[in-house]
Amino acid sequence: MDILHPDFTKTHPFDLFRQWLALARDTEPADAEAMALATIAPDGMPGVRMVLLKELDEQGFCFYTNMESNKGRALAAHPRAALCWHWKSQERQVRVEGDVTLLPPDRADHYFASRHPQSRRSAWASDQSRPVESRAVLEARVAEVALRFPGDDVPRPDYWGGYRVVPRLIEFWQADPYRLHNRIVFTPDNAGGWTSQRLNP
Repeated sequence: MDILHPDFTKTHPFDLFRQWLALARDTEPADAEAMALATIAPDGMPGVRMVLLKELDEQGFCFYTNMESNKGRALAAHPRAALCWHWKSQERQVRVEGDVTLLPPDRADHYFASRHPQSRRSAWASDQSRPVESRAVLEARVAEVALRFPGDDVPRPDYWGGYRVVPRLIEFWQADPYRLHNRIVFTPDNAGGWTSQRLNP
């Protein structure tokens, strides 16, 4: 059965997303969680980059980053974002548009602690998005951080945290060989649920 058969419009979009992500994990060569994150810089210029989806909780899609990076500064100025997953092996795409909120510090602490210690040291060493004189300078900073935190206990920097994109729109797209692509869009209703609508391709 077509996974975008009309019956599927009755499901919760988060459940449908989880189904698609699970299938993509079985077929994509790497990083099925990779998503394009589009933001608006303080001067109004749009920007996009790839990040990893780390959690889908009851409210939205979560990722973590240096909050003083370009994307962090953009989200501070304009706390809205768009996400896009493209799973070529499945010929599927999901788009999300929504408002962005910060995750609680304890959530960021928990995820940061799950990372490899060397990745945690890199978070301390990198002034993300800012110029650096050379690779050697960056590696020297990592060595300094290793002296400061020689073991596995590397705490989270205050400037590193998590974000949640709370969707105003979730669109599922599935290719059709003759370009009659399937498009279903979900939007929140006023009762805490979702409404769905099929779109022209």
